[in-house]
Amino acid sequence: MTSKADPAQHLRDLARLRRVRDRIDREYAQPLDVEALARGVNMSAGHLSRQFKRAYGESPYGYLMTRRIERAMALLRRGDLSVTDVCFTVGCSSLGTFSSRFTELVGVPPSVYRRQAAQATAGMPSCVAKQITRPIRNREAPAPPRL
Repeated sequence: MTSKADPAQHLRDLARLRRVRDRIDREYAQPLDVEALARGVNMSAGHLSRQFKRAYGESPYGYLMTRRIERAMALLRRGDLSVTDVCFTVGCSSLGTFSSRFTELVGVPPSVYRRQAAQATAGMPSCVAKQITRPIRNREAPAPPRL
């Protein structure tokens, strides 16, 4: 997607970026990396990252982690899996990275979220719970108040 591209090329490039986003949405739990995503749409990894960020406001990796954290939030609200099980279920291979990214997006560690969310969303339809507990994208969660 160059700045001087003709409209037809621009639409083709956007379609390729949508395919990448859709693949991330479908395969978030699989081991995905930017190189594999780029190969799937015949782009270089650097070009894909730049264009994806331009189109969607975050890098492909950031978007993938947001999807994983959204799914992890739903699994933690259910309460029947440990934080470690949730980490691996959503496709993360490092509990430390998962916990750090979760805390960054949600504002509390996964173990705290699990305890709080189970109480806060009790009796609420899952579609409503998912909407109101969606992680914040493109900015960090506000820091919890210090006591």
